[in-house]
Amino acid sequence: MVNLMATRLPVIVGFGGFGAAGRSSSHHAYRRMVFESLTAEQQQETVTSLAVMMKLVTVEAGNYLDQDGQVCSMQEVAKRYRTQVLESTLVRRIESNHFDGDAVPTHKALQLSAEGSAGLSFRVNRKQLPNPLPAGWQVEDDGDADSVLVALAGTADIKVETTRKMPVTSAGQLPTGFDPGSYYRSKFHPRGLQMTLLAATDALRSMGIEWSQVMEKVEPDAISVYAGSAMCQVDADGYGGFMQSSMLGGRVTAKQLPLGLINMPADFINAYVLGSVGSTGSTTGACATFLYNLRNGIADIQNGRSRVVIVGNSEAPLTPEVFDGYHAMGALASDDKLCKLDQSETPNHRRAVRPFGENCGFTLAESAQYFVLMDDALAMELGADVHGAVTDVFVNADGHKKSISAPGPGNYLTLSKAVASIKAMLGGECVQQRSFVQAHGSSTPKNRTTEADVLQRVAETFGINQWPVAAIKSYVGHSLSPASADQLVATLGVFRHNVIPGIKTTEAIAEDVQADRLLFPLQDKRVEGTPMDVAFLNTKGFGGNNATACVISPRIVESMLAKRYGEQSMIEYQQKRQQVRQQNAKYEASALLNELGPIYKFGEDMIDEDQINITETSLTVPGFPKPVNLSIANKYSDMVD
Repeated sequence: MVNLMATRLPVIVGFGGFGAAGRSSSHHAYRRMVFESLTAEQQQETVTSLAVMMKLVTVEAGNYLDQDGQVCSMQEVAKRYRTQVLESTLVRRIESNHFDGDAVPTHKALQLSAEGSAGLSFRVNRKQLPNPLPAGWQVEDDGDADSVLVALAGTADIKVETTRKMPVTSAGQLPTGFDPGSYYRSKFHPRGLQMTLLAATDALRSMGIEWSQVMEKVEPDAISVYAGSAMCQVDADGYGGFMQSSMLGGRVTAKQLPLGLINMPADFINAYVLGSVGSTGSTTGACATFLYNLRNGIADIQNGRSRVVIVGNSEAPLTPEVFDGYHAMGALASDDKLCKLDQSETPNHRRAVRPFGENCGFTLAESAQYFVLMDDALAMELGADVHGAVTDVFVNADGHKKSISAPGPGNYLTLSKAVASIKAMLGGECVQQRSFVQAHGSSTPKNRTTEADVLQRVAETFGINQWPVAAIKSYVGHSLSPASADQLVATLGVFRHNVIPGIKTTEAIAEDVQADRLLFPLQDKRVEGTPMDVAFLNTKGFGGNNATACVISPRIVESMLAKRYGEQSMIEYQQKRQQVRQQNAKYEASALLNELGPIYKFGEDMIDEDQINITETSLTVPGFPKPVNLSIANKYSDMVD
């Protein structure tokens, strides 16, 4: 008999997205990180999948065609495009679809003054004449129908168009040639929202369960969506264009302000993907934003407020203005700093991110990652394939600070509580022998010492030796709000393939990193014997936003389900799961052929509000099989009569 009062377990039943390592579902992005540790067959599949995404080859009638239209086998595609694919993924030099790092458009302020007694004058179109006139301008109408003559008294301040070289030209970018906006009618959508639609769709389809099947089992308000961004949508179709339009002589559009909002990724998922009327929102916490949203999601499941949660983030911060802002803080790995590190005249963009080694700053990246979580009972009922579970997320601030961007004590609290919670749940041996850390690993000199100290002291306290530490920003860069979502994608890959991604961009651990209890693998580390069962996702964000999540493996989850539901229920669940895995395999086959178009129901299946039926005990929404329960218990019965 299942205890209906027991805490519900938030299990991960689907995940997907896109970042510098490619598509996340079916562990493709993870496999790009550990590419050297894959079998020859897995390497071929990984290269071919990326080559199709990057439009190096096309697919017709199930055949791969090269750019000359010739049919190629998977082996031929992998051999021909291997080098190009590998060089055009992960962290690398910024590409022209974002901006030209050698020639970013800008304006130079100049002051003009007249030479001699002739004064300074020029002709301008009548329609372009500013109103009111700038100080010192004298307009002379000399009879020309289209233009007037302007004479300047004294000096004039003007700005002229020019270009400048960016001091930072490294970034974690989507694979070269992969354009998220090309998969649907994306006109006027900021890049972050384009990525949201594709990533959320990838996550949903990876479940192997139709969304309509899920909706048949849950009430309309038993779904939560927590998603957003930390930097808003900052390109020309979002707040970037909105803030610049007047200064550049343009005008604001009706879409730029609303589409730029931080919460818009959640709104897009609700309105155009799920059609959800459930709980929604976005909590922002700088680099810890994903874990803040994940915390909201698992709390909804654990407390019974929701049975299904979509949680994730999307960030597209690769604009000159964002680079300028972080560079002004001294936070980024600039080209000059990289050259000094390597005593070279040419920056090594591929090795811009060097966690826990001699480093000089972090590297911006773009990413969109989403996860589908269910309570354990619903997962059992649907036969959902479980990839892991999130048991806790701990969040703590830093207290009084002198520098808002500097690290502080909050991370000692979050990591200590995370490890203590897993010890209480699974025992000390599991923590000591079968856990690893996904470090924030931002690649700044300050992070390498402060985070290592946090990890070292917690390891000492809980008797952990040679605690494996991964730092996947070395592959994909720092995507800001989805940074910990990138960590979770890699963690699910470790649970599946038993290889911890090495910190391969770091040649040696820096001398000021004092951590003899920690193991920093500089090459991929294959897990021998008993697999890893627990990962601690650690994040340290600007402003004192610290978070640590506890993620347990599908192996542990299955043993917990067996204890809760019994042998016969597990047999029935596994039979259903086999069908779900077959459906997932069908999606994977289509995704490998670049059939990645998003679910985008613009103006479809809209709810007729006149058809909403309300009684004292329930509310029925058209299009939803189950009603909303209005028989709400009094939570404060002990305080009121």
